[in-house]
Amino acid sequence: MSMKTSTRQVNGITIVDCSGRITLGEGSVVLKDAIRDLLSKGQKRILLNLGDVNYIDSSGIGELVSAYTTITNQGGHLKLLSLTHRVKDLLQITKLYTVFDVHEDEAHAVRSFA
Repeated sequence: MSMKTSTRQVNGITIVDCSGRITLGEGSVVLKDAIRDLLSKGQKRILLNLGDVNYIDSSGIGELVSAYTTITNQGGHLKLLSLTHRVKDLLQITKLYTVFDVHEDEAHAVRSFA
């Protein structure tokens, strides 16, 4: 299953709904292109909804870190929403869970940008 993204706006926050696998190759490229496209449009408050991501490898983790760094360096904010148990465990093992602002509830996550 390849990676798919769709974007929507909620109260000025861009939510990127991701589904599938974020892995070396297509999955990482899809995420990178989605982030680059949003930044080119001036959208710098981004919430990545990972609720339907069933697998992420080291390349996918690297792409999350790269997206976080790129957005932060441009004065924006990247937050994560609805991590699956597997993705949450992986972020905790790699000590990246404390780097990202992680939320379980979309409404709360959107309010946290204020």
